Amino acid sequence: MQQIVLATHNPHKVEEFQAIVAATRPDLVVVAYAGPEPVEDGVTFAENALIKARAAAAHTGLPALADDSGICVDVLGGAPGVFSAYWAGHAKDASANLHLLLDQLSDIRDPHRTAQFVSTIALVVPGDASRECVVEGVWPGRLAAAPAGEGGFGYDPVFIPDGQPDGEERTVGEWTASEKNASSHRVRAFQELGPLLVEL
Repeated sequence: MQQIVLATHNPHKVEEFQAIVAATRPDLVVVAYAGPEPVEDGVTFAENALIKARAAAAHTGLPALADDSGICVDVLGGAPGVFSAYWAGHAKDASANLHLLLDQLSDIRDPHRTAQFVSTIALVVPGDASRECVVEGVWPGRLAAAPAGEGGFGYDPVFIPDGQPDGEERTVGEWTASEKNASSHRVRAFQELGPLLVEL
């Protein structure tokens, strides 16, 4: 079985990636990264994803994946964007981030609450700079006025994806894990990455 390291200390991301990868590449084992966290000083999702993937590949000697992702709100000019995890400060408090964003949008009505979840995934193969690549997945939707549901993490309880069946308007917090892993920004990015993993 081929191993690939996921450059994150976020257990929720590890769990999601393991489920996403298992659905299409059961021969590929995703292992969590236990090494030091690099300084993410990029100003784009792509820059930060590459920083993390390069550090994990160098530390472990394994091919490495890194996801840098966030929510981009149209009326805020794409913010929080790369600052999604730190929107309420460096404590990375998911609940505080979510409630600050809702407070900032409290006077904004539909249809101006549109937003996208964006996932940028970097793949780095140690010793082969020619195989570095970056792909992106975008999941469009809009923001609810209040959180709903206990599932997911981060901004999931306030994100209502477009294109739900039968006119449903559930937040991702109300979705099952399998529903999310079939539609999310991360699976969309991974589908772009898939052909590049064949040679691992």
